[in-house]
Amino acid sequence: MTKAIPRIGSRRNGRIGSRKNGRRIPKGIIHVQASLNNTIVTITDVRGRVVSWASAGTSGFKGPRRGTSYAAQAAAVNAIRTVVDQGMQRAGVMIKGPGLGRDAALRAICRSGIRLSFVRDVTPMPHNGCRPPKKRRV
Repeated sequence: MTKAIPRIGSRRNGRIGSRKNGRRIPKGIIHVQASLNNTIVTITDVRGRVVSWASAGTSGFKGPRRGTSYAAQAAAVNAIRTVVDQGMQRAGVMIKGPGLGRDAALRAICRSGIRLSFVRDVTPMPHNGCRPPKKRRV
């Protein structure tokens, strides 16, 4: 007599699809990377796992308009909308890069109703990093 083979992926427990919305995240970190061509807003929980993200490109801006401050504001609003539904109330902000979207993204985050615990600039600064190329001889 042979054993019955258990069915893989049976739907007995009733849960179908992703459980992403089941998690409650009261506190998180918002990372804003503002380059000259684009702005990327990533929201993580306190352990660093990505919960939501958006960029100026995914918000519908193409070409040179992605680098504008309005595009950065739209990206921040799109990223925050999903985590506010998951119950985020407090967050810290880490801003990186020289782009136009730095201030606009921060203003959009402040307006969203999330209480900010800190705002930190984490732009990488070289301590006289790479050796420059040798001088051109003409």
